[in-house]
Amino acid sequence: MRIIELDIEGMTCASCVARVERKLGKLDGVEASVNLPLESAHVTVPDNVTDQQIVDTVNATGYKARIRESHPSPSSAAGSAGGDGATEHDQSDGAGGMRRHASKRGTSEHAEHGAGAAAQGDHDAGTHEDHMHHGPAASKLRPRLIAAAILTVPVFAISMIPALQFPHWGWVAALLALPVVTWAAWPFHRAAAINARHFASTMDTLVSIGVLAAYLYSAWQLFANPMMTEHPGMESTGGMGGGLYFEVAAVVTTFLLLGRFLEANAKAKAGDALKALLNLGAKDATVLRDGVEHKIPAEQLVAGDIFVVRPGEKIATDGLVTSGSSAVDASLVTGESVPVEVGPGSQVTGATINASGRLLVRATRVGSDTTLAQMGRLVSQAQTGKAPIARLADRISAVFVPVVLVIAVVTFAVWLVLSGDLNASFTAAVAVLVIACPCALGLATPVGLLTGTGRGAQLGILIKGPQVLEDTRTVDAILLDKTGTVTSGKLAVGHTLALNGHSPADVLALAGAVEAASEHPIAHAIAAAAKSAMPDAGPLPAVKDFSSAPGGGVRGMVALNGAGKGAERTVVAGRTGWLELNGIFPDDAQREALTTEEAGGATAIWVAVDGKPAGIVTLRDTVKPGSAAAIAKLKELGIRPLLLTGDNAAVAAQVATAVGIATEDVFAGVLPEGKVDAVRKLQSQGSTVAMAGDGVNDAAALAQADLGIAMGSGTDVAIEASDLTVMGSDLGQLVQAIELSRKTLTTIKTNLFWAFFYNAIGIPVAALGLLNPMIAGAAMAASSVLVVANSLRLRSFAK
Repeated sequence: MRIIELDIEGMTCASCVARVERKLGKLDGVEASVNLPLESAHVTVPDNVTDQQIVDTVNATGYKARIRESHPSPSSAAGSAGGDGATEHDQSDGAGGMRRHASKRGTSEHAEHGAGAAAQGDHDAGTHEDHMHHGPAASKLRPRLIAAAILTVPVFAISMIPALQFPHWGWVAALLALPVVTWAAWPFHRAAAINARHFASTMDTLVSIGVLAAYLYSAWQLFANPMMTEHPGMESTGGMGGGLYFEVAAVVTTFLLLGRFLEANAKAKAGDALKALLNLGAKDATVLRDGVEHKIPAEQLVAGDIFVVRPGEKIATDGLVTSGSSAVDASLVTGESVPVEVGPGSQVTGATINASGRLLVRATRVGSDTTLAQMGRLVSQAQTGKAPIARLADRISAVFVPVVLVIAVVTFAVWLVLSGDLNASFTAAVAVLVIACPCALGLATPVGLLTGTGRGAQLGILIKGPQVLEDTRTVDAILLDKTGTVTSGKLAVGHTLALNGHSPADVLALAGAVEAASEHPIAHAIAAAAKSAMPDAGPLPAVKDFSSAPGGGVRGMVALNGAGKGAERTVVAGRTGWLELNGIFPDDAQREALTTEEAGGATAIWVAVDGKPAGIVTLRDTVKPGSAAAIAKLKELGIRPLLLTGDNAAVAAQVATAVGIATEDVFAGVLPEGKVDAVRKLQSQGSTVAMAGDGVNDAAALAQADLGIAMGSGTDVAIEASDLTVMGSDLGQLVQAIELSRKTLTTIKTNLFWAFFYNAIGIPVAALGLLNPMIAGAAMAASSVLVVANSLRLRSFAK
C-alpha cells in the first residue's frame, strides 16, 4: 500500500467531493479522502493500482486530477550527491513533503517516474502555479463579477423603473444582460454541464437553469413581438401574457458570483497555516568548522554540525548544547510562558529564540525530522482529515432540481393535452422554472453569512465559512489553551517575600536595580515591577560592578537613594546554585519558603544583600481579567470548558481554580502532539470539540478540532489553522464570537426555510396556470428581499 496526494480542479460543492470519493472507492483496495477547500485528495492505493489509473478515474468523473509530487529540498539534494538514490527519495518525501503543502511551487509533477520526471520539475512548477489559481479562483472570478455588476445595474434600472424606460428598451436590456448570463455565468453553466453528464445536480444546476430559463423566455417573447417595448410601459401587453425577465437573470448571476468570489478568496488561504509554520524556522545558521564560523542557509545543515547561536537569534534546528548557558524562549513553539534554562547537554528545539548567552549546539535532527517539521505534518494531516463542507442548499438541490424539472415537463405536457394551447403550456412551464429560480435559495446562505461576518469584523471576529457556523451550534466542549488565551502569557511579579528584617519594597527595589542591567526576560519583568513601585515614579538605584552568569543570575553593587559609598549594598539575585557559588547559603526555613512558592506554580528568584538572603521575588503568568466571567458564560451556553497547557500540574490547577474550571477538566504537561490527542479523545467520546489557542503549538489541535478558534494576539500559524479568529485577546470576545456565529446560523436557516416555503407554495400555483411568469418573477424578487431583510437584522448584534 502507498499514499498519494492529488490536486483536483473543478470541484464546487459537497456532491462533487462525494462523487470523486465514490468513483475512487470503486477501484479495488483504494480509499480516498477528498478535501474541498484544499482541492486535494489523500488516496491510499494498493500496489496493483497505478497512479495513472487513479488520475484517469478522477478525469473520467468530470474533473482534472494530477499527482502531487515534492521537489527535493536543498538538504536532501546535498545528501544524495554521494549517489545514494534511496536517500534522495526518502528525504524528498520528508522535508519536501512538508514544502509541497506550504508552497504553490514544486507540487505538481505528473504521474511520471524515472529519470525524466525530475528533469521536468521546473516546467511543471509553473504549470501548478496556474492550477492553484483555478477552481474557480478569485482572480478569475473577479473580472466576471465586475463585468456582471456593471451591466446588471442598468438592466435592473430600466426594467424596474418606468421613468428610466425609453422606446425599445427591451432590446437594450437583452443586449446588456447577454454577456452576464453567458460569459459571467459561465462557471455555473460549465459545472452544471459536467454534473448533467453524470446525471447529477447541484446548486450550479439550479442557477444555470434558472438564469437561462429567465433569459431565453424573455428573448423568445421579445422576438415573437419585436414591438413589445416600443413605448415605456408596454411590456405587459406582449403576446404571451408575460413580461421580460432580463433583470432577473442578471441579478441572480451577479449575486451568486459575489458569493462564489468570496468563497474562492477563503479557499485561497487554505494552505497559509503551513506556509506560516515553515517560515518560523531560522533562515541562516552559523556553522563552526575547524574553529572558523561560516554562515550557510539553515536547510543545508546536516546532523552532527556544530553551529553558533548568539543572543536574540533563532536556533536553526533541533540539537544538543555543547557549550554555553542561556535562557531559551520557546513560547512560540511550546507555549511555555517561562524561558527554559539550558546548558551543556540540554536539548534545544529549532525555531526557538536564544534569549541571553552564546550557545554552541550540535545538530541532531534536520529537515523533515525536526520538531517544527513534525508539527507541520500534524497540521497538514488534521486539515486533510477534516470533514468536507456539505452545504444544506447543495444537499437539498440534489433532489430539488430534478423534481422541479419533472414538474415543469409535466406541467407543459398536461396543459398541452388539456388545452391544446402551446403558448399557454410553455408559459405555465416557464412560470414553474422562474418561480423555482434559486435566487432566494442562493442568497439565503451568502447574504446571511456576509451580514454576520461583516458585523463580526466590526467586533473583531473573523468567521471563515458556513461550516464554522454549523459547528458552533453543535459544540459542547471547548479546550482552552492556558498561555495567551486564559492567561496573558507574560510573566509579572506576583509578590515579594522579605527575609532577615528587610522590607518587601527594599527587596524589590534592590533586585530591580541589579536586574535592570540584564537582558534575561525574567530580569526585565522584575525591573519593570520595581520601577513601577518606586516612590514618586523615581529612577531605580544605580548599579556598578555588574556581572551575570547566563542561566544563573546577576550580581552588582547598588547605591540606595544615591547615597555615598557607605550606603552601597552588594546584591546577588538568581537561582539557588548562583547564590551558593557566591558563598550564600539559605537556611532550611528559607529553602522551604522557596519550595512552597514554586509548588504553587510560581517562578521564584532569590535576592541576597551583603552575603545574606534578603527575600524571594515570585513571578507568575497572570490570568486575564475577563477570563472567569467568560468561562461562566460558556457554561451558560451549554459548553463545557477544559484547560489545556504544557505547564506543570500545579500551575494549571491554580489557573483553573481562578477561572472556575473543574479540576478534572484540566490537562497539564501536554506536548503539541498531546493537544491533538486530547481533541481526538474528546471527539471519540462523542463530543463536538472547539479548541481555542494562540501559539504555534496549538495549530495542529486547532485544525483537528471541529471548531478551531484562534486568539488574534497569537501567531499567524494559529490564526490560519483555525476556523474562527478573535482579533483581540479577551476570552469575552470568544464567547461573543460563538454567540454571533450561532445567531448567524439561525438567520441562515430561517432564510432557507422561507426560500423553500416560497417554492413549496409558488410551484404548485404556477403549475396550475394561476401565475404568469411576470408575477412569478415579482414573487421571486419578494422572497429575495425577505431573505436580505432578515439577514440585515444581524447588523444590530451586540449594539
